Amino acid sequence: MAKNGNDAEIDEGLYSRQLYVLGHDAMKRMQSSNVLISGLRGLGVEIAKNVILGGVKSVTLHDQGVAEWRDLSSQFYLREEDLGKNRAEVSQSRLAELNSYVPVASYNGALTNEYLTQFQVIVLTNSSLEEQLRVGEFCHSNSIKLIIADTRGLFGQLFCDFGEDMMVFDTNGEQPLSAMVSMDSPGVVTCLDEARHGFESGDYVTFTEVQGMTEINGCQPVEIKVLEEAQSPSQTLESGTVEYNEYWLNNDLLKVGFSLTSGLSQADADELVALAGEVNSAQTGSAKQDQLDQALLKKFAFVAAGDLAPINAFFGGLAAQEVMKACTGKFMPINQWLYFDALECLPETEEVMPTEEESAPRNCRYDGQIAVFGDKLQELLAKQRYFLVGAGAIGCELLKNFAMMGLATGDGEVIVTDMDTIEKSNLNRQFLFRPWDVTKMKSETAAAAVKQMNPAIRITGHQNRVGPDTEKVYDDDFFENLDGVANALDNVDARMYMDRRCVYYRKPLLESGTLGTKGNVQVVIPFITESYSSSQDPPEKSIPICTLKNFPNAIEHTLQWARDEFEGLFKQPAENRTLKLPGAQPLEVLEAVYKSLATDYPRSWEDCVAWARNHWQWQYNNNIRQLLHNFPPDQVNSGAPFWSGPKRCPHPLEFSTSNDLHLDYVMAAANLFALSYGLEGSRDRAVVAKLAQEVKVPVFTPKSGVKIHVSDQELQSANSSVGKFDDDTNFHMDFIVAASNLRAENYDIPPADRHKSKLIAGKIIPAIATTTAAVVGLVCLEMLKIVQGHKKLESFKNGFMNLALPFFAFSEPIAAPIHKYYEINWTLWDRFEVKGIQTSGEEMTLRQFLDYFQVFIINYLFMTEIVTKVSKKKLGKHVRALVFELCCNDQSDEDVEVPYVRYTIR
Repeated sequence: MAKNGNDAEIDEGLYSRQLYVLGHDAMKRMQSSNVLISGLRGLGVEIAKNVILGGVKSVTLHDQGVAEWRDLSSQFYLREEDLGKNRAEVSQSRLAELNSYVPVASYNGALTNEYLTQFQVIVLTNSSLEEQLRVGEFCHSNSIKLIIADTRGLFGQLFCDFGEDMMVFDTNGEQPLSAMVSMDSPGVVTCLDEARHGFESGDYVTFTEVQGMTEINGCQPVEIKVLEEAQSPSQTLESGTVEYNEYWLNNDLLKVGFSLTSGLSQADADELVALAGEVNSAQTGSAKQDQLDQALLKKFAFVAAGDLAPINAFFGGLAAQEVMKACTGKFMPINQWLYFDALECLPETEEVMPTEEESAPRNCRYDGQIAVFGDKLQELLAKQRYFLVGAGAIGCELLKNFAMMGLATGDGEVIVTDMDTIEKSNLNRQFLFRPWDVTKMKSETAAAAVKQMNPAIRITGHQNRVGPDTEKVYDDDFFENLDGVANALDNVDARMYMDRRCVYYRKPLLESGTLGTKGNVQVVIPFITESYSSSQDPPEKSIPICTLKNFPNAIEHTLQWARDEFEGLFKQPAENRTLKLPGAQPLEVLEAVYKSLATDYPRSWEDCVAWARNHWQWQYNNNIRQLLHNFPPDQVNSGAPFWSGPKRCPHPLEFSTSNDLHLDYVMAAANLFALSYGLEGSRDRAVVAKLAQEVKVPVFTPKSGVKIHVSDQELQSANSSVGKFDDDTNFHMDFIVAASNLRAENYDIPPADRHKSKLIAGKIIPAIATTTAAVVGLVCLEMLKIVQGHKKLESFKNGFMNLALPFFAFSEPIAAPIHKYYEINWTLWDRFEVKGIQTSGEEMTLRQFLDYFQVFIINYLFMTEIVTKVSKKKLGKHVRALVFELCCNDQSDEDVEVPYVRYTIR
């Protein structure tokens, strides 16, 4: 457990995913920062939520206002019964539940200079220009870091002043590049990897383990120039409305006497334009604009009274990340203004813009949203039926926004499915869950939590995995009654499956994902855009198997080897169920089964320790001696040393019970081996050391004629399952860390600590609450367009962000590619619709089916004559239609691609 302070230990069980983003040093710096957040409307509570989850020393909530109806459209910790109460005081206890390590206080007094001195970071929201200028001047002169954030309807701005002494320790959070090199000529080195090394001219590098020029090892970083740099066309992304501006609708405009508690009239908008012109005329130099965008100013006037959950979620994520940067020096701060608007969310034509009457307050919880979009959209939102797949970090944020927006609060419904239970590591970013929810089902717990935020939302929690096995549940009736699908998934296979279902049922899909500070949003719209599966990322670079088996040169290699070792010893023998495998694999399976049931079968805990001790000897002594017998340290091949370049010459290890790493391995391996056979293990290191010392290890002599593979052509890859690497009590990571670091010692590779080992071997995805909140804000902006029925491709936006840089890019989705047969154009959204049951009530015969298509296609069409006979499966009662793929030729016998057939049978 950790306590706040410079010397605090970090609760890795809670912060594990965030630690992979920030690192231990940054986390410790953050735990020494006291943060003040002023203004607890929708934007303020978003920032506070993310900062508290992040783990600063303390958070103080400040607000001198009371809860109003319009606050409830985005302030998710206010209830209707809280109207008239101080926003900070009401929110304090609910925010404090997010993280027991972060004390949360409330304050409703004036922000005097004396009061401000106790904070290292101050965030102002919902504050006047006069207060911003006063606090800003005080903070700048007293080395207090200041962030000012504001949202007004579909507009938002962010300003950061971290002072003149701000030190950035890591600009982007990326792992430093490394490569094996050889010297070609003085001052020139060549990287040995076949893939592109990734270095650029101007980068600084250091050298280690260089032989023959040992004086450059460990030298100060030196600047490099890359020779023969690959030329690649640059990709220009439309930046949408995100840009760095020195000014944002100049703050002097906020001095005007408008009341922004209700929608503005045309006369008010005209007056705002006139006042903006006066302000602009008084400016000098670069601050003066040649021409004001009057249309933009008028739209600002019409929506400025609004308070939208998606906009607040987006800016809440960004502002909280800037707080973390201010506390830690981790990542590059915004320089210095950020402006954003999402005006494409408004109706596509002026004729359907909400009237002043339609945007007037109703004294209801959606007033902040009605002020922008009118009451008609609110009625549409209430009727929506949405399927949310996943209730993890993205799923929790989506549900919160759904509740605030009023989705499914009438005749509609939100169905959320997630088969996982809540774990401690989830609590750092899946903010709907609390410590007492651990082991409960995510979907049910999340559904109950958002019902607290908005009791009117109709939501149902399922515990099903989406896939072919659950198509009886999520059948034709289910999908055809949906208005859309939102993915909150963490794997590509499930995403692609849901994408195929959405294309088949012609439903919009909201797709998003995060990786540390990086996030993306993709919107899939029937008949307009391509699908998620239309493009795929390139496959991950794999490690050559011969490198893993015999020639590792990096800790990533030894960790993958250790993971494979774990799978082979403790997972695969128990999971092999079939001999229907290619090549020599059936024999390997039989040998493994024979060993597990006969030669290696333990009868006691002592047998398990003996097995582990002998296995240690084989892996870290005998195998290495055999390898060196085949390829001696001084071996020369074709005039060059065999052990050179990426091949590190290993050395065997000698076992010692006084070596903690040796004992770690035996302890973990013996316990895992015992568990495999239902025997009771032990955590008593002294007993294990004594037993290991008593094991009589057979004498090993290297043999001639043993084949050791040098290239991957001689080896075959095999798929492996995945262990439970998040559980620190089951010896999985204990074994992998020990196995990897022992092998690293064999090859003189620097070892990795448990934290780094878990990240690499467990293939864990780094995650942080700030990115999730910002990404989901953008997702919900796209939902608003879908619900309104936007049809123009340019109205929708795919987005990518990296909060570390910071970088934001938006582009129109790619249009659905057009295919053609004869003179007919079609896309992936098109198909042939055939009703199998005719007016007579009889099903169509094969002949009738073929005759039906003579109108469209010449020559023979492939289809199954009787599906049940060919597939040898009965059609379930939930199946209302079959899909037939058509293989066609034209009159010149050329292949022709055509849409599939949806053949309705019920």
